[in-house]
Amino acid sequence: MTKFIVKRVLTMIPVLLGVSLLVFVILSLAPGDPAVIIAGDYAEEAILEETRENLGLNQPLLVQWFNYVKDIVTKGDFGISWKTGKSVTESIFERFPTTVLVAFLGAFFTAVLGIGTGIVSAVRQYSIWDNLATMIGMIGVSMPNFFTGLLLVFVFAQRLKILPASGNSGWEYYVLPIITIAFSACAGQMRMTRSSMLEVMRQDYIRTARAKGQSERKVVMHHQLKNAMIPIITVIGQQFGILLGGSMIVEQIFSLPGVGKLMMDSINYRDYPMVRGSLLLLAFGFCTVNLLVDIAYAVVDPRIRSQFAKTKKRKAKEEAA
Repeated sequence: MTKFIVKRVLTMIPVLLGVSLLVFVILSLAPGDPAVIIAGDYAEEAILEETRENLGLNQPLLVQWFNYVKDIVTKGDFGISWKTGKSVTESIFERFPTTVLVAFLGAFFTAVLGIGTGIVSAVRQYSIWDNLATMIGMIGVSMPNFFTGLLLVFVFAQRLKILPASGNSGWEYYVLPIITIAFSACAGQMRMTRSSMLEVMRQDYIRTARAKGQSERKVVMHHQLKNAMIPIITVIGQQFGILLGGSMIVEQIFSLPGVGKLMMDSINYRDYPMVRGSLLLLAFGFCTVNLLVDIAYAVVDPRIRSQFAKTKKRKAKEEAA
């Protein structure tokens, strides 16, 4: 298991390098000259050349990318913001807790409500609860986050005036953003849980468990749900990774000071160091979530743990022979 984790961590390195290079190429193709944006539209050519020299923009793209990666590896330095002049690392980590909080709470409520609704929908198949959950799930999957957020602001902030529309001065400011990102994600989680539970429900060992006289609750929670957890865990991990990056729309709507809003503002200003640092941090978070999902597979499913044990024993026998 330890060797597997180390191998997965090592595979994250080329992924992050590829992401950083791709970001460099895409930003280099973006219209506009950052030197003109920083120095002004009426700046003289000498000032523009000096600005490009200070920013390293006159170097080849691969050289810029290599120096950028070298500074990250050796110094942990993601550069200096062209807009504020502050360290990119400090600016991102000042806002990162807000993004993680919104994504974590959104994923938590998504998992609790989505799995719970999916279990009820599968156990009570074709009942009114199943039809109601399916209808709500279709609505949640069909509605984009920005529409859901604006609708919640219109109803609860403008009409009912029971929740604030923007800001982050207290817990009540996070209610609408969390509902916004959890609504569509919860619908997808419910559909996956329902389909996984229905697939497991038809297996022979479920009928055997009922024939032995076990209670329906134990059959559902211990046998059905536990054996259906692999695809459910996969969806939870993917949704949390998506929420880390996808929360930028929610942060923009509700004016939350997170990484997503920082990245959107930086894109508008052509603040490339801030955009690169934000994207790399989100890519690292997504890779870390996928690693934790793989580890969770072995924790939940004893068959996967037995595969690691068999591999270890086989290698020990080969070495002894």
